[in-house]
Amino acid sequence: MPVPVRRTSTMTTIDRHRLKQLSDREEQRFKVQHPKSAAMFRAAQDSLLGGVPMNWMKKWVGAFPVFVKDAKGAHFTCVDGRDYVDLCLGDSGAMTGHSPDVVVEAVARQVRQGITLMLPTEDSLHVGEDLKKRFGLAYWQFTLTATDANRFSIRIAREITQRPKILVFHYCYHGTVDESFAGLHDGVVGPRRGNLGPPVNPAETTRVVEFNDLNALEDALKQHDVACILAEPAMTNVGIILPEEGYWKAARILARRYGTLLMADETHTICAGPGGCTAEWKLEPDLLVFGKAIGSGIPGGTYGCTEEVAQRISARIHLEDCDVGGIGGTLAGNALSLAAIRATLEHVLTKKNFDKMIPLAVRFSDGVAAEISRHGLPWSVQRLGCRAEYTFCEQPPRNGGESAAAADFELERFLHLYALNRGVLLTPFHNMALMCPETTEADIDVHTSVFAEAVKELA
Repeated sequence: MPVPVRRTSTMTTIDRHRLKQLSDREEQRFKVQHPKSAAMFRAAQDSLLGGVPMNWMKKWVGAFPVFVKDAKGAHFTCVDGRDYVDLCLGDSGAMTGHSPDVVVEAVARQVRQGITLMLPTEDSLHVGEDLKKRFGLAYWQFTLTATDANRFSIRIAREITQRPKILVFHYCYHGTVDESFAGLHDGVVGPRRGNLGPPVNPAETTRVVEFNDLNALEDALKQHDVACILAEPAMTNVGIILPEEGYWKAARILARRYGTLLMADETHTICAGPGGCTAEWKLEPDLLVFGKAIGSGIPGGTYGCTEEVAQRISARIHLEDCDVGGIGGTLAGNALSLAAIRATLEHVLTKKNFDKMIPLAVRFSDGVAAEISRHGLPWSVQRLGCRAEYTFCEQPPRNGGESAAAADFELERFLHLYALNRGVLLTPFHNMALMCPETTEADIDVHTSVFAEAVKELA
């Protein structure tokens, strides 16, 4: 929920010249603190494209990414021996905390018993039953990533509706699904900025509307060519954007009216509770995707469907062709992933742990909101379960367009680097902080103190 922030009578304006001076100072401090990471980054230029294992790792603040030595719980240590409070947690991939003991033990046991077999194990039975109870959908299948789970669910939706398009929200994120890298440009659908080599113009595959706009949603569905609405229950990758009261109930009615399936991507919004927003808000999706945190960092993803969807797709799959339909993967549903997922669901992503993590996110939000108010900054704070984020606009954005318009790349990078230089890691893409079962009040208070120092210097 939005955190109320009392404003002083005069809003503070950020001095861009001072911001540049402070940023330059912090860059130099970063280089001095991380000589071994610098050396490793230089060495990596000879074999890794851009000097990193994955291109987006270049987005970390500083002249180079911090190289990690080890991680446990809510902390990690870099190769230069510096300890960090990790509030990024792999952008949800390590929301369970780094290497939970119970998962480590389950994985080690399964490694000795067999890693991948292309055959089911007993763990799959337990996981299927757990997911059914958590989310309320009848049947489940497994993948290695949430991206694949989204892809496969989209294929199912297209097949059973015999419709070509999907609908997503402006500035959404659903992994590397081609159809989802679409945005609005003066009201016209086209490739998102930065979309590398799109196979076709996304306008051919995708309709895009702003979140929280029921009129735009209905206008898009009226075309009767949308197979599914692919959506996070609350948007998370352009800041936290919460649905307005009654939005999903009305959207559910519209989807049924126009014969479109509703597909919930809970990969990030699992932060709302053990059953994500689907359980917390009593949503009724036809399909549901969940990945990242599901295996405590061991690659794994899942997608579930209702009884009706299961019957419709089963009627269209023929045994002879079931391995060549664009849904699958040799390592999907492997024994190691299922062992990690079972241990994670049974022992880590539990109500007991969420009851601890969510108050910590409240503490984070309250601390940030207090500093925003103290310095008269026109910023706001949003929270979803154990996830919290501040945005550079006075009122919480109601859609992706508003949130993107409030972005301030230089200011964001300064605040992230300031925190990193003082032992706190935030998510590199925006101002998100995530709590895990091992996060403590002391960890949160470190961030609050550092944030207070940063805005005091700015203001």
